[in-house]
Amino acid sequence: MLGDQLNRTSAAFDDFDAQHDLVWMAEAADESTNVWVSKPRIAVFLAAMRHFAAELTADGVRVDYRRLDEAAPSLAAELSSAIERHRPDGVVMVEPGEWQLRETLRATVAASGVPLDEREDRHFLCSTAQFERHATTRKSLLMESFYREQRRAHGILMDGDAPAGGAWNFDSENRSSFGKQGPGMVPAPALFAPDEITLAVIELVHSRFADHPGSLDRFAWPVSRGQALTALDRFVAERLAEFGHWQDAMWTAEPWLYHSLISAALNLKLLDPREVVARVEEAWRAGQVPIEAAEGYIRQVIGWREYVRGIYWMRMPAYADSNALAATEPLPDFYWTGDTGMECLRDAIGQTLDLGYAHHIQRLMVTGLYAQLLGVEPRQVHEWYLAVYVDAVEWVELPNVLGMSQFADGGVMASKPYVATGKYIDRMSNHCGSCRFDPAKRVGDDACPFTTLYWDFLGRHEQRFARHPRMALQVKNLARITDEERAAIGARAGAIRAGVVG
Repeated sequence: MLGDQLNRTSAAFDDFDAQHDLVWMAEAADESTNVWVSKPRIAVFLAAMRHFAAELTADGVRVDYRRLDEAAPSLAAELSSAIERHRPDGVVMVEPGEWQLRETLRATVAASGVPLDEREDRHFLCSTAQFERHATTRKSLLMESFYREQRRAHGILMDGDAPAGGAWNFDSENRSSFGKQGPGMVPAPALFAPDEITLAVIELVHSRFADHPGSLDRFAWPVSRGQALTALDRFVAERLAEFGHWQDAMWTAEPWLYHSLISAALNLKLLDPREVVARVEEAWRAGQVPIEAAEGYIRQVIGWREYVRGIYWMRMPAYADSNALAATEPLPDFYWTGDTGMECLRDAIGQTLDLGYAHHIQRLMVTGLYAQLLGVEPRQVHEWYLAVYVDAVEWVELPNVLGMSQFADGGVMASKPYVATGKYIDRMSNHCGSCRFDPAKRVGDDACPFTTLYWDFLGRHEQRFARHPRMALQVKNLARITDEERAAIGARAGAIRAGVVG
């Protein structure tokens, strides 16, 4: 059982015989050092794994659990040792969520001479084979068409053959900002004080990974199935009703707002997406939440989440090297410290390092947007996201970053780059009010780096997007800028890249 496969309904248990079989799990140092993984992410995985192993043991399941201080440096080496130690008739493995790990573990078992029974991960509503069949019938891989197909296939938010509420998508109603009044009193999410198991993990992470980024001072993530179910119940009962309306809004020092905070539990498979979707739809049908909240959340679970997994497995391993915009800049050092004069980035990166969390607009339209406008090499951006977020597993993180956030796949996932000036952030948050940069200005000492870099981005990619159906109008706006100002934009963009500004 791998660290993101913590579900008793896994196909690995289909014919499990407690008298003759055992579960093998291992904590491997290379899982935290292949990229410079943050302390919160390491702690979430190790605490969840240890809780799961303890629950299995309590249920009478034999578990060979190798802790970090006794395990080999790599998962492959530890598996090889376990096979030699136990001499099993065979190895059963549910397909991993990472291409390279799958290839490594396949090779490890093959080298041992023991048969491998690799099983489909039925946690997901759509198998990789089903997604490929869907993809071969489409000229383009639009998420919306996939999402509607999922709704029909599984009878989710449907009234007969029609979408519930009379529309497939209520996204236009889910883009509100808080305005000057702010979010007010937001119900607190379910947070969990570390128990004895989690406290031991926190101590281990502090001692073993002291030089890694991030903090564990506020660690309170759900790391068991019971905690995950509590987190889901609290979200549906107290915050789901407002989720849709405010899902794109940001506010300084308000990391949670109306978001569910269960993505890590979902990706560790402590929760099943079917039960999450069922609870959300049940709340709407009971009149507890509006349709735009229910549909907006369900679209994230059965639309985006399943869609990006399909893209990942169809396109790997070449997908990881995608760089359609030929971006080569290094990731700024402040992504690891939060030490920047830009308030929006300082807030988003600060809470990311502190909590291992930022919601989807902070990831897409703050940290991701800045990296794209700056021209950061996509792999560096991907590795940062994989390192810092507690819900980051490669199948979901990599396509979201390379495809949606950075447009590095050239339009496989997103029909256009998600680029905007600092005025978008000003509209959706209060960050700009206390920032020394002006989001309306593109040149000058107080010009917002987002705004400067936006116009620089359009200039650098003018030829590519001049006839793009969704970008042409933005590119045409360059004609209103004099050659003198375009030169000034380029000079300031160069200073930003050099670290002189920001």
